[in-house]
Amino acid sequence: MSKLGNLGARLHRGEVGYDFVRNRKIWYGVSILITITAIVGLTVRGLNMGIEFQGGAVFTTPKTSVSVSQAEEYAETASGHDAIVQELGSGGLRIQIAGIDTDKADQIKTDLSKDLSVDSEKINAELVGPSWGEQIANKAWQGLAIFMVLVVIYLAIAFEWRMAAAALVALIHDITITVGIYALVGFEVTPGTVIGLLTILGYSLYDTVVVFDSLKEQAKDITKQTRLTYSDVANNSINSTLMRSINTTVVALLPVAGLLFIGGGFLGAGMLNDISLSLFVGLAAGAYSSIFIATPLVADLKEREPQMKALRKRVLAKRAQAAAQGGSVDAEITDGPHADEPEDAAPAVVGPPRNQTTTRNRGRGRPSGKRR
Repeated sequence: MSKLGNLGARLHRGEVGYDFVRNRKIWYGVSILITITAIVGLTVRGLNMGIEFQGGAVFTTPKTSVSVSQAEEYAETASGHDAIVQELGSGGLRIQIAGIDTDKADQIKTDLSKDLSVDSEKINAELVGPSWGEQIANKAWQGLAIFMVLVVIYLAIAFEWRMAAAALVALIHDITITVGIYALVGFEVTPGTVIGLLTILGYSLYDTVVVFDSLKEQAKDITKQTRLTYSDVANNSINSTLMRSINTTVVALLPVAGLLFIGGGFLGAGMLNDISLSLFVGLAAGAYSSIFIATPLVADLKEREPQMKALRKRVLAKRAQAAAQGGSVDAEITDGPHADEPEDAAPAVVGPPRNQTTTRNRGRGRPSGKRR
């Protein structure tokens, strides 16, 4: 077995682990800092909305010898607005100008044909009205709101309202960070961005539900034992699914990183940036929130229940009693609270017990002491 696979198995058995729940305030602070940075970036710089949302025109020219920078200068002079120019594989140019109306588009097309020395009839113009862009934006927000409501309802039915609330907080956390990164980087927001945003919410929800399912199974009949508090069980659930979450996220990030850094960066395929940046940032934020935000938040909410407070009191009292007597209470069992065992049962032991003669030795009749 590889070292990574061996680590995953040890995490699942509870032999090693990180106390996510106990250190939750650190990660809450990190998330708050990142969220504040994203909100500041969104407030100060704002989003670079594409023409699909604010209206405008896209002019596609045939092959020309004019450079991208020179074409941008021509387009901005002709329109009076900022222009985004991309070179196509055919040698032509894609000139995107936002915030212009239909009447002005014809004049801009004529001016571009003169500046670029191409026939006006060969320049393809696609116009998007501001009202249509506004409708697209409203539909996107409506789709996002419906998605959130359905997620909360499903999780409340399948698990409980505390898990639904924690998952909702994690999703809002992921959306805020992704949108803030878009504002800071300045990438254009297009319908592809919205598609990518909805996609990463599904990935984030998947990771969260995996941990919640493990937590639900391990917390069954938790009040019938005095070994583990709810926070202990929540922490065990995160550790037992940690490698699965990491492996899933890494495998998903690799092709997205290829689109973003190779396709969008080195090859200059700007349209790939619309969806790849939202996927890359959202996948990473989703994995982070499912581990460091969602489950610790559930533990916080559950520990406020009277029965969980009573359980914690009993567990801590038993641990204090065991420590006073020089014993120990195993608080890191990964297979759940073991409610069917007596309260004074010995801690689980991984591997054969020490100082015990094996069955093979007893069969051969070898004495356990020294030979006389």
